[in-house]
This record gives sequence, structure tokens and C-alpha cells, in this order.
Amino acid sequence: MTENVVVLGAGYAGTGTINKLQSELGGNVRLTWIADVDYHLVLHESHRVIRDPNVRPDITFPIDQIADPSTRFIQDEVTGLDVDEQVVELEDSDDVEYDYVLVGLGSQTAYYGIPGLEEHSLTLKSLDDALEIHDAVNDASQAATRGDPAQVVIGGAGLSGIQTAGEIAEFRDNHRAPIEIHLVEALEEIFPGNDPEIQQALRDLLEEAGVHIHTDDPITEATADAIEFDEGEPLEYDVLVWTGGITGRDAIDDVDLENEHNRINTGANFQTSDERVFAIGDSAIIDQGDQPAPPTAQAAWQAAEVAGENIVRAIQNRPLKTWEYDDKGTVISVGEEAVAHDVKPAFGISLPVDTFGGFPAQNLKKMIAARWIADITSWNEARRSWSSL
Repeated sequence: MTENVVVLGAGYAGTGTINKLQSELGGNVRLTWIADVDYHLVLHESHRVIRDPNVRPDITFPIDQIADPSTRFIQDEVTGLDVDEQVVELEDSDDVEYDYVLVGLGSQTAYYGIPGLEEHSLTLKSLDDALEIHDAVNDASQAATRGDPAQVVIGGAGLSGIQTAGEIAEFRDNHRAPIEIHLVEALEEIFPGNDPEIQQALRDLLEEAGVHIHTDDPITEATADAIEFDEGEPLEYDVLVWTGGITGRDAIDDVDLENEHNRINTGANFQTSDERVFAIGDSAIIDQGDQPAPPTAQAAWQAAEVAGENIVRAIQNRPLKTWEYDDKGTVISVGEEAVAHDVKPAFGISLPVDTFGGFPAQNLKKMIAARWIADITSWNEARRSWSSL
């Protein structure tokens, strides 16, 4: 009997799983890949587009560069998953039947019920989002003057917020644009929940780049031209970007699976409350004991390798493997600069410091992205993209 295996999403989770399945599945399995775009975006480099849209070809890779000829690809929006009938529901195409399905649809932005925030802010969850931020910043700077610079506010000082602020600062400097940049965080420090050493290193780089940092005061409302704080004075803006949180996709709304805020609960083997449904990446809350795996690119890359193998094992009635997230460290860019922290030794070489910047951190960040590109396409593609990473 031919098994139908369906993978949803072309982010790190979906693309990585497709890559693994194509190398593992035999000829008695039909593989279908469904995504709302016909390319894979190296999302952790999407902020580069804010500064320069010309980098797009270096961080987007067409599906036909990744999918084998035998893999069926459908470009459409997933609207639902009927686990009783075992079908994926699509917006414009016929339902797709499955024997096993992997949900890797990613996430969407969470607004936490803050009035006006969704209506008035831009987000950074896709290539189109990055282009929209670029256009908005460019238009605002064109209308501004040195005496009355454009005010750009980024809400949320996690990974996306910090990198967005750094790219806008580079855009400002490259174009000598009259722009003031504000990074706003509700908690006490930027990059919350992380080691104070990397927090301070990132703060130093942002302040050197002329970014104004506001912490320890949550946004309570957004109007058409200002954000209100719990305690501080309102902050007027011309462009507001919100990067403050994630939640699951609407397609999971009515799916009969255990989930939290549309993020599907899974075991450490990626199996959900339905044994024929697997989930990874931002779509999932993956059991790792004390706390779930983080919703990061690094975690999705690691998970995809094991998730793909486990789908093959399920088809073959073999025991599933459990996965344990291995945190290999953090590397964050602030414009052309970068900070690396707690990076695991590679090639037997131990690092003398926990946190470092400069040329080593910049090249390490490039190498991480290049390795991923090479894994899903080729080293020739990775070399072509190098200058934009």
C-alpha cells in the first residue's frame, strides 16, 4: 500500500523535514509539500531586506531547487486539518488526503490584546513584511528633515526587534537619512531571559548605532501616531514595527489536537495527540521536560532531522526516536556588527570567552546561514549568498 506523507510549511521546519524525508523514503511513499509561497526564506536573515531589498535573491530559494522531481508541491493557504477524515483543507485547492502529516506552518504575531497595536503596526514574519518595513522607513525618511527626523519605533527587544533596529540604523547611515530609532521593551532589559553579558554587549552595539532604548515599561495602547505606556510619556512615531511575541496560525483554530494558543502540543518524538500527526517548529510546543524547546531557527533545524526520520519509522512500525534540544549558542547581528554568546566549541577548538563580537562573530553568523543553505540546496548557492548574509 502506498502511504501519503504530507508536509505543511516552507520554513525551517517544513523545508528541513522535506530534505530529510526525500533522503529516507522509498518508492512506496507519495510525498506532498504544501506551502503558501513557492520558495524557502532564510527567515533569520530577512531583516537584511529592511536595509536593502536587493539581497532577496540571496536569502530566498525556489521550491524546485529543494524538492525532488517526485515530490508533489502545492502552493496554497492551509485553512484547516481534519484529523478524523485525515485531510488537509486548502483555500483554493481540493483537500489533500494524508496517512501521515507534519505541521510546520510557523507562527503569527501575538498582540496580547493591546488596543490598536495590530491595526497600526508592521510585523516581520515574511519577505513581504520586510519589504513593507523598508518602504515605510524609506517613505518616512523622505518626508522628514534634519530638524524633524522620522520616528521609527520597534516594539519588543528580542531577537527580531534587535536585528530590525540594527538594520534600520544601517539604512539611516547608508542614506544619511533623518531617522531616530527607538527600541521598546516591557521587561527590565533587552533580549530578556538571557545572560546579562550578552544583554550588555547588545545594548552597547545598539547605543553605538544611535538606537534609543526604552525598557521596563509596557505598551498599553497604540494610536495612529503614538504608543502609550503604563507609566512613561507617550512616544510618537511615523513607523511602528511590532516584534513582541508569537502565537499559532489560524489554520489550527478548530483542529482536534491538544494545543496552546494554536501551537500544537507534542512529545519529544514530535507526535501529537493523534499518532498520524507530527508537529515541529513554531507550530509546536515540544516537550523537553522542564520547559519546551524554544521557537527558534536552531531548534527547528535540529528537530526536522529527527522528525523526518520518525515519520519513516512510523510508516515502518518501528519505535520513534526522542529528541533533545542541543543549544549550540546564540549569534545576533546589529547591522554589520554581531555578537556571539556561549557558542559550543567546534572542530576541537575551545573558545577563550563566552561572549565575543567583531569579525569572528560576523563570520560565524554568516557560516551558520551558509551551512543551512548548503544543506537544502548546495555549497555553490551558499557561496553565492555569502556577501548578503
